[in-house]
Amino acid sequence: MNDDDIREMFEGLGSVTIRRMFGGKGIYHAGLIVAIDFRDEILLKADATSAPLFVEAGAHQWTYEGQRGRPVLMPYWSIPDEALDDPETLAHWVRLAFEAALRSGAAKPPRRRKTLSEL
Repeated sequence: MNDDDIREMFEGLGSVTIRRMFGGKGIYHAGLIVAIDFRDEILLKADATSAPLFVEAGAHQWTYEGQRGRPVLMPYWSIPDEALDDPETLAHWVRLAFEAALRSGAAKPPRRRKTLSEL
């Protein structure tokens, strides 16, 4: 998906930054990753709070095959079909992704930078 189309999809959230990453694109709002564009599909960030809503809406979770053939579950979900043709509904799902990103970011302590004497 081109960057202009991505920005249009996320306009209900506000401005986004798009960065290339591992064969796709990361989509960021306020410095937090809220979605990825991977293999021509936009996947929204979810967590334990919002994932049940994605399940209920019929979305699928991004998984890949890990070592020993075991599936690895990633915290990204497809956009529910109902949101693809309705900008207001899409804005709701995008906001849920940002809320999950906020919760995820809050759970991680800030990295401490090394001082010159520690280098």
